[in-house]
Amino acid sequence: MFHRWQLRKCKKGGAAVGKTKRGKGTKLMAVANRDGAPVAIHIESASPHEVTLVTATLAARFTQKRPERLIGDKAYDSDRLDRTMADIGIEMIAPHRANRTADSQTQDGRPLRRYKRRWKVERLFAWLQNFRRLVTRYEYKAENFLGFVHLGCMIILMRTYF
Repeated sequence: MFHRWQLRKCKKGGAAVGKTKRGKGTKLMAVANRDGAPVAIHIESASPHEVTLVTATLAARFTQKRPERLIGDKAYDSDRLDRTMADIGIEMIAPHRANRTADSQTQDGRPLRRYKRRWKVERLFAWLQNFRRLVTRYEYKAENFLGFVHLGCMIILMRTYF
């Protein structure tokens, strides 16, 4: 499983809109399976860090079964997140940040080979970029924007599996 976020610019204000360096925006969190198909989608204000949104994203998944492993980038290298995911029964795979000391390293080389497939979640966001309505958030209400994102995910799932 892969985990990544994408920032959407917002033309209007509204719920789930936060400040960024370039204005205001909404964070789109996604979990994709090994085929690159969406498993979970969650939107939130652009302000909070991605690590704090992982559990909410997993709670918003489309399937009953939880993923076995979650692959994230260096932003997800957190001991607290590792413990939280281990308590749920999910293996967290993320490369270490540069400031991590050698005695506190938690990843060895073997699970990090799975990190090479992170391009599949990037491809999911590229597929979502094909829908003009999702590139820029025009909706005032967060529920309406999330509905359009779910509609885009359904189209991607139908294209992928049917």
